[in-house]
Amino acid sequence: MKFKSILPVALLAIMAFSCKEEASQPEVVETKPVEVAQDFDYTVEQFADIKVLRYQIPGWENLTLKEQKLVYYLTQAGLAGRDIIWDQNYRHNLKIREALEQVYTQYKGDKTTDDWKAFEVYLKRVWFSNGIHHHYSNTKLKPGFSSEYLTTLLTETGATLEGEAFEAIFNDKDTKKVNKAKNIDNVAMSATNFYGPDVTNADVEAFYAKKTSPNPEKPLSFGLNSQLVKEDGELKERVYKSGGLYGSAIDEIVSWLEKAKSVAENTAQADALALLITYYKTGDLQTWDDYNVAWTAATEGNIDYINSFIEVYNDPLGYRGSYETIVQIKDFDMSEKMAVLSENAQWFEDNSPLMEDHKKKNVVGVTYKVVNVSGEAGDASPSTPIGVNLPNANWIRAAVGSKSVSLGNIINAYNNAGGSGRLKEFAHDEEEIQLEDAYGQLADKLHTALHEVIGHASGQLNPGVGETKETLKNYASTLEEGRADLVGLYYLYTPKLQELGLVDDWKSVGKAAYDGYIRNGLMTQLIRLELGDDVEEAHMRNRQWVSAWVFEKGQADNVIEKVTRDGKTYFNINDYDKLHELFGQLLRETQRIKSEGDFEAVQALVEGYGVKVDQDIHSEVLERNKQFTSAPYSGFVNPVLVPETNDAGDITTIKVTQPAGFPEQMLDYSKNHSFLPTVN
Repeated sequence: MKFKSILPVALLAIMAFSCKEEASQPEVVETKPVEVAQDFDYTVEQFADIKVLRYQIPGWENLTLKEQKLVYYLTQAGLAGRDIIWDQNYRHNLKIREALEQVYTQYKGDKTTDDWKAFEVYLKRVWFSNGIHHHYSNTKLKPGFSSEYLTTLLTETGATLEGEAFEAIFNDKDTKKVNKAKNIDNVAMSATNFYGPDVTNADVEAFYAKKTSPNPEKPLSFGLNSQLVKEDGELKERVYKSGGLYGSAIDEIVSWLEKAKSVAENTAQADALALLITYYKTGDLQTWDDYNVAWTAATEGNIDYINSFIEVYNDPLGYRGSYETIVQIKDFDMSEKMAVLSENAQWFEDNSPLMEDHKKKNVVGVTYKVVNVSGEAGDASPSTPIGVNLPNANWIRAAVGSKSVSLGNIINAYNNAGGSGRLKEFAHDEEEIQLEDAYGQLADKLHTALHEVIGHASGQLNPGVGETKETLKNYASTLEEGRADLVGLYYLYTPKLQELGLVDDWKSVGKAAYDGYIRNGLMTQLIRLELGDDVEEAHMRNRQWVSAWVFEKGQADNVIEKVTRDGKTYFNINDYDKLHELFGQLLRETQRIKSEGDFEAVQALVEGYGVKVDQDIHSEVLERNKQFTSAPYSGFVNPVLVPETNDAGDITTIKVTQPAGFPEQMLDYSKNHSFLPTVN
């Protein structure tokens, strides 16, 4: 599960992975200050609603050559599957990308015209979104040029794009990649390529209702690694594996994972990689669970990774995993400081406001690390999470535990890439601004940690209740993200954080977190929507329904006051103690909904508070935001790892460089890391 950033820089704080010779133990890197270039330029470019940033890899020079090789091989494995997310997102994406890139590189005509500039922006947006649907809103991107102009470009460059693929850029079909609206056929109305064009909600539910796991207490993740289609009227899964769907890219992934296994830091890490390789070769879901158990238990070492078909946000029914990879290097100093959270996970569970039957009696295996990203691909790039907690299977979390990571260098890049203009515009008063300036970044780090380590690991399902994708259906993702947010919010305003040595002033940190969350949930995140749109993305929905619920329930006591001053709206928290209580009440209810699988309750919560937008507020927010030039969405190019070899071809060192620019990296990826045909 991912923790996504809300807004870049100053507003980030408001949200806010057979027999063999035994591998050697890792060489421990000394915990010491890591040099970070002070004059590093974090901004690459900006277009449309996107700002592209870059990040550093602190401590790279401190790694041994063997560790650098491991990182390099894992990064190459991730890039080998890059095309998979493009095809998963939409069936015509690879055709469209190939044609547009040929135009971009071969066109010799006038590049000063408005049409050409619009073409460039469109292609960059497509690159950023891994397809023709917006990476966050899921709506189809609108080109600023005509079909006639594109036809001219295609003709002049010899590029080919015909039929449905060409028409998809301009027509009104497949307008939403993921459509989770109420009372529609979500599968039929979503353009995502997880399902054949004639598959429906009823088909999916009926197909998986017949599936049974060998051990009902350890349910397999049916549908996670396949496409569901109809052939001659019969439903059939096309499994992602060697020799199956996406096989040519998966074979390339496997070849790099084999190299990574050869330089694993320890036996547990090598064993986990071996299981991942077997899973890719066979597509067997039992092997996937075996891998996740092994990966979760492999906590030693300086290097870790996330790789495979994992998060289900892009499936309207929450079955199928999007391809993603993140390669991570442990931040030793910050991980040591934050390990206190996982060490006290049981205390947090025991003292939560959950019903006793919904609390875990024995929280096991929760590990937390701050890491520095060395490379990302698939659904994690260019738009990246800032925190991840895996695995997603509830039974593995309960029996074995989970791994939580905070992406330290990504958060650092966000925080160093801009100013605080929006904060000053939307904060209620100077006290709120001062709290954010003084405690906002710390509050953000702690919220990420609490969300991932304590939040996703907390609570348990009632006996006999199915997985949330089955019981809560299209509301499962937003309910889970909101529940984890609420755990973080509840404990951000508690003296326990000061007792554990994580903060010096728990009330100020908590107030900064609460100010930012309410400000964003009720107002500032709306800059990401077109006027009149509903909220559809899971994280945006959860921030709105959490904020709107506590605002409504606290009105009798004026806990949060809606203030109008000089024609502008603000939300001011008058009673932080009572707001803390309200967060606790809502947390208790969200856990009850999850534990009991109460679909009617989650539907009422999300639809009642998280979907519809106050149009007057939205219009005002958009008008007030016009003064700011910084784009509302940010993502990253990746550093380029360049191996140097001796005469024998052995790697002697690996250097970290930065790409020349965003288009240059995207074209390089297409040239050197594309292993799928345009039709799969």
